[in-house]
Order: sequence, then C-alpha cells, then structure tokens
Amino acid sequence: MKHVDIKNILSNADMVGREVVVCGWVRTFRDSAQVAFLELSDGSSFRKLQVVIDKGALSLDPETTKLGASVAVKGAVVKAYKGEGKELNAKEIALLGKCPPDYPIQKKRTTLDFLRTIPHLRLRTNTFAAVFRVRSVAAQAIHRYFHERGYYYINAPLITASDCEGAGEMFRVTTRPWNCAAKTEEEYYRGDFFGVKAGLSVSGQLEGEVAATALGKIYTFGPSFRAENSNTTRHLAEFWHVEPEIAFAELCDVLEIAEEMLKYLIQAVLDECPEELAFFDSFVEKGLIEKLTHVLRSDFAVCTYTEAISLLEKENARFAFPVHWGSDLQSEHEKYLTEQVFKRPVFVTNYPKEIKSFYMKQNADGKTVAAADLLVPGIGEIIGGSEREADLGKLMAAMSERGMDESAYRQYLDLRRFGSVPHGGFGLGFERFVMYCTGMENIRDVTLFPRSSKNIM
Repeated sequence: MKHVDIKNILSNADMVGREVVVCGWVRTFRDSAQVAFLELSDGSSFRKLQVVIDKGALSLDPETTKLGASVAVKGAVVKAYKGEGKELNAKEIALLGKCPPDYPIQKKRTTLDFLRTIPHLRLRTNTFAAVFRVRSVAAQAIHRYFHERGYYYINAPLITASDCEGAGEMFRVTTRPWNCAAKTEEEYYRGDFFGVKAGLSVSGQLEGEVAATALGKIYTFGPSFRAENSNTTRHLAEFWHVEPEIAFAELCDVLEIAEEMLKYLIQAVLDECPEELAFFDSFVEKGLIEKLTHVLRSDFAVCTYTEAISLLEKENARFAFPVHWGSDLQSEHEKYLTEQVFKRPVFVTNYPKEIKSFYMKQNADGKTVAAADLLVPGIGEIIGGSEREADLGKLMAAMSERGMDESAYRQYLDLRRFGSVPHGGFGLGFERFVMYCTGMENIRDVTLFPRSSKNIM
C-alpha cells in the first residue's frame, strides 16, 4: 500500500499542503458534535499524528475509532491548530483491521509486569516502541563504528563443540530422541548429528580470534546462549553480544577502544533518539540524559582489582556480600565504586586468575591476569575484556588446571603454535547497553522475546 510514514510528515516542513495517505493504529479517539479526532501511530516516530475528521463531510465507521484498530487515511497535511506541529484533515478513512473491546493494551493494565505476559503486543505501547527504536539505532551505530575504523564483520557459528568460557553452561544441540538407548555418553553422541557433543555458542570470541590472527581487526555481533539459572533483572539465556578482537594489541589498547566505542554509541543514541530519550528521562529514569552526557564528558578511571578490593574492604559493613582478595565483585560493589568512589565509569583491571577465564593473559606476578571489566554508574559491569594469553605453554597449563579437554580446542591452540601475536578484545552485552541508554531496569524489557529459565513464550 503506497503511503507516507508519519515521521516524514511530522519532520518535513514541505509536507504542508500535500495530499497523502497514512496508515497506522488508533491510539486515541476524541469526539464532539461536529468534529472527531484520531491519533495514529505507525511506529516510525515517537510522536503521533492527529487526524481531524469533519463529521459533516465524512461518514465515520465506528470500527475505525476503536483503540488498536488499523486504518488508512487519505487527506491533506495542514499546520496544527495549536502549537508548531502538523495534522491531517481526513478525506477518506478505510478500516484495515478491526480491534475488539478486549484489546489487552489498556491504560489501566499497562504495567511492565503485565506487558511481559503479552510480548507480542507490548511494542504497541510508547515505552516499548521507544526501547526498540533506541535498540535499532544502537545496533546500526555498532556496525558504523567498526566499519569506519577498518574492522571486518565476522559471523561466528552458533553451533559449536567448544565452551569458550570453560564453565559448562551450554545448551545441548541434538537430534536424538529423549528416550534414545545409549550405554555411555560417548555412544550417545557418536550416534548424534555431528558425531560429537555440540551446543549453542556462549561467545563468538574463539572464532573471532581465528579471524583476527588473519585479518587484524574484526568484530562479531550476534546472539549468545548461556544455560545458567540466573533469574535476575540482568541475565538472559539468549542475548546479543558485541565482540571485537584485535591483533597486535595489549590490554591498554583494549581499554582505549572500549571507551571510544561506548562513547560513540551513546552519542549516536543521543543524536538520533532525542524524543525517545526525553520520554525515558521524564517517565523511566529521571536524569537519564544527564547521566549519558556525563559519561561522554568523563575520562574513564582505571584501577586494579587489588586497589578496588582495598577501597571496598573499608566499607564492608555496608555490603550484603563482604569482599576479600579473591572474591568476585557483586553489583553492590560495582555500583559503590562507580557512584560513590569514582563518580564516573571505571575499568577494574588485573583480576585474580582463579575467577577469570582460562584464555586471559597471565601477568608476571603469577596471581593475576590482564583482564578488565568496565563498570558504569547505575548498572555496574557493562563490558568485560582482556588481553589473550599468546604463550602456548601458559595457555595449556591454564587449561590443564581447569581440567579442560585440549582436543576440543585444537584449532584455538594452533593459533599459538603458528605465528602467535599479542592480541585482545572485549564483549559488550548489547541488552545491558540498551538498558543503560533507556533507564529500563529489567533486561527482559529490552529484548523482543526474552529467554530465561522456565520462560520461552
């Protein structure tokens, strides 16, 4: 159907006086003796278009006025009777899709908890439509950032035989029936599709390293899957991951790129989604725009894990989870460091090797690895990265300490055998970034169909 997006009508001054067709869903209807008003949304912009109906000149089908109904309207674009905007004087209105009275999106029922029960309809609300416009802009900015800087976009496989994190939190991929008769695990997998144990990827990093050691600078951007039973507001079983990998790079280079990328993405959202951010600032998180602007203006702090623990130990009495050297940082610790101590984003570096992944470069002290987490005010960890261990012997020793099967990582180890180079990278949880930019507090509210334990609607 040939029509004009509402966004184009509202943003272009030369649309006034033109006759157009618009399509959209009815968001509100107001009636009076001589004139009626429809407010339409087609998803193209945060603002809605008001349609003015002269009841004396146009017969109005009651079905076209129902909340949620879809309609096509032909009419003339005019300056709004009040304010600086535009509206449409209707000449014809056609019903495209009826909407009955039991339409679930009603003002009195649109709590976030309720809307999570109808993910297929919740995008029709202001909040979720705005979230997903921000998400789209951020995704485009990711590709733009890396393309402008000479990175190559790599599509890492989603089905893999290796667990990048070495934590065993993979979803199993199989074609064998649930009641398959097999005497051993080896026999079970030998008869499966791939002939070996396979699962959904927890990260594209290992494959990213393969590409980076040939192409120099690459990034992956796609879904990752983790079968951890974490029913928190920050965890999903399926999430999107941005993972650059850079050859001939050390940890300091990784931190510089991570800071530059995050600021680039925030600036893109501020520039391209001003109406959405103003809405979130007013109704979701007061001070959101100032928070994001503060990040842009800040030089990110850097402190070692040991320094961070020392700062936190002085305040152990205030924490539900007291810290000590060797413990992992919890959300409350991350927020304290960013909001009370540094008052800006901070990279925490050089973590104990026991609490980090096997592939991270081992520092000369024998106790820590060249890892870094970026903590930001309001959410805590948003990026995790490291310099990778380029020494074959040290990498194999780390794998042996964890009881890992070297045969499953033969290709990864070959990268260290044949022309190894210093290299590093990081991962940005895309949904967490969208949360940060919108102020949404639950990660289930920034992805289309959230996947978590016992939830696959």
